[in-house]
Amino acid sequence: MQSIKDIKAYLKTVDRLSEQEISQFKADPRKGVQQACLQYQKRQEQHMQLVQKCIEMSVFEQEARQKGAQYIAGIDEVGRGPLAGPVVAAAVILPENHGIIGLDDSKKLSEAKRLALYEQIQACALAIGVGEVSPKVIDEINIYEASKRAMCAAIEQLTLTPDYLLIDAMKLDVAIPQEKIIKGDARSVSIAAASIVAKTIRDQQMSDYSQRYPEYDFEHNAGYGTAKHLTALETYGITPIHRKTFAPVKKYC
Repeated sequence: MQSIKDIKAYLKTVDRLSEQEISQFKADPRKGVQQACLQYQKRQEQHMQLVQKCIEMSVFEQEARQKGAQYIAGIDEVGRGPLAGPVVAAAVILPENHGIIGLDDSKKLSEAKRLALYEQIQACALAIGVGEVSPKVIDEINIYEASKRAMCAAIEQLTLTPDYLLIDAMKLDVAIPQEKIIKGDARSVSIAAASIVAKTIRDQQMSDYSQRYPEYDFEHNAGYGTAKHLTALETYGITPIHRKTFAPVKKYC
């Protein structure tokens, strides 16, 4: 007879049990085995929920394919609200059968889950483009226009030319059929993928900036106006990556 330890280890790693295995484990009277079975069942239910969510979040892509689109780019930006750092946008073209489970608005994901999904997106995407606009340009043209510019730059960086765009809450001045989707990063797998790529890249940039400007805690706040960030502004003033037109940064300029 297998030990409870071995059964628990097996149930943690197996993707799907056969009917014979399910019957065998359910018939095992040991409490530890029954607890492991319940945990396995819970994981399976959670996985099925994620699969169903993926299906629901693929509706916009399926509708675009029914119209004849082949290369559908999801587009999103990250970094509209921070007081420092660039705004970063990503454009992602996923294959129809991408097999990535768990795509969602990057803000809803733990860092570990987001990074794991980022690796999966990098591995299977047909094309990824990234665009960014600096704090200096944000101050010159405003954050809304800067977000649009970053998105257009991300499209230009794609190695495949998209024939349809799914964009999070934005219309772009490009000659490609497009659809503006409110809260698109939580409703479209392609936009969610773009959200994850953009946030991962921007967060790493801000973490890198924290080495240059350690007082501002950029590795933790990504440039947002946290208490520690605001205290640093008051104490040390602004850095070259602060947005001078944003309150409360402008009062220190």
